[in-house]
Amino acid sequence: MDEQQTTLGVIFGNRNFFPDQLVSDAREEIQDLLDEMDIGGIMLAEEETKLGDVETYRDAEKCADLFKRHEDEIEGILVVLPNFGDEKGIADTLRLSGLEVPVLIMAYPDDLDKMDVARRRDAYCGKISVCNNLYQYGIPFTLTEKHVDRPESKTFKNDLEKFAKVCKVVNGLSGVRIGAIGARPAAFNTVRYSEKILERNNISVVTADLSEILGMAEKIESSDAKVKNTIEKIKEYSNTGLTTEESLQQIAKLDIVLQDFVNKHKLDATAIQCWTSVQENYGCNVCTSMSMMSENMLPSACEVDVTGTLTMYAMQLASDSPSALVDWNNNYADDEEKCVLFHCGNWAKSFLPDVTISTAPILGTSVGEENTVGALEGRTPASELTFGRLSTDDNEGTIRAYFGEGELTDDPLNTFGTRAVASIPNLQDLMHFVCRNGFEHHVVMNASKTSAILEEAVSNYLGWEVYNHNSNQQK
Repeated sequence: MDEQQTTLGVIFGNRNFFPDQLVSDAREEIQDLLDEMDIGGIMLAEEETKLGDVETYRDAEKCADLFKRHEDEIEGILVVLPNFGDEKGIADTLRLSGLEVPVLIMAYPDDLDKMDVARRRDAYCGKISVCNNLYQYGIPFTLTEKHVDRPESKTFKNDLEKFAKVCKVVNGLSGVRIGAIGARPAAFNTVRYSEKILERNNISVVTADLSEILGMAEKIESSDAKVKNTIEKIKEYSNTGLTTEESLQQIAKLDIVLQDFVNKHKLDATAIQCWTSVQENYGCNVCTSMSMMSENMLPSACEVDVTGTLTMYAMQLASDSPSALVDWNNNYADDEEKCVLFHCGNWAKSFLPDVTISTAPILGTSVGEENTVGALEGRTPASELTFGRLSTDDNEGTIRAYFGEGELTDDPLNTFGTRAVASIPNLQDLMHFVCRNGFEHHVVMNASKTSAILEEAVSNYLGWEVYNHNSNQQK
């Protein structure tokens, strides 16, 4: 689990003609599980209602009041059905609490040798009734892999871990602040986005004129202690290769200004104009700074790809690991299920174990390679892969997405920049989908298997249109 503890509100359902001992046992078992998985649990005390459960409307009021008092802590709600439960009490609790957070419904299974009146649960049926009521109330919810399951099972632990990540994505994307530094390159219509659609979804964009950023960097003296400290930080981060001390000073000054901008505006991510204004007007690439920010969980995308960096942030929340913005760049020989992922050089160090500060040869053909110092060089080794993209659709006035999974491979790749080879099942179908639906040439990669978490978060709870390439369906 994430080092940062997730906190869930917990509701124990009950029905008066089922044995109370089932609820008492469940409270103990669920608390033990939460402790084991380092998840905080906020629940009624046993003396506040009968056994600390929710059955009546009065119980629902008490539980809802408890959740309201802890609304700044609660990231999701776990509904536990030791028996059939009272579906109205559970639905009323969620409505009265006013918390718009993810909800996981868990129900205990019956034992064949305990089907008598004194020990039966009927939670199999009760779960259907709870879900029916939540559907009527308009409250979205998440289901476990198995309809009924035990707290100690491997499948439920996996369900709970995934749900905690769903909560991180849903809550993290609400109120996220992205810095858009500079104008998008004139040739890159593909990274257009709707700031208004993002704002409607509680995602704020803070803009900055690139000339102001570069001007502030130019004013910093090379002898400034901050410059020296930043250069040391850069040298600790990456092999500097043939990069001169003068170039490192340039990179460091720009990094200082960018960090100040991020801190001043309390940004969660940035998207920076880099093609080709930084090179022509300042004389280096900003890739090293962007890589360092992404590695430190402040994702940064090039070419002012705001929805690209939003995707990076979403994947970061789902996986607790850095993301990288890449191009769907090349075919891989004649293999129809492999392709080359590429960019000039701003991927997080996590993807580049052999990282070196270098130049950007392609960009250098137009601006002079000496003005592209700061681009990183490195090859991403084999690992898990989740890929995807969030995008604003102005025609429909909404946010839409696609996600999927594959593998990064160690197949030979003789080229420069930051690069990887991806193996993706039914890649040709995916490329048809991307092209026909007008998605960007940029995609985001993450070394994880988290597409199901992302789909659940943005489709079920945020209401965005999602295509999951693995299940080949749109929701």
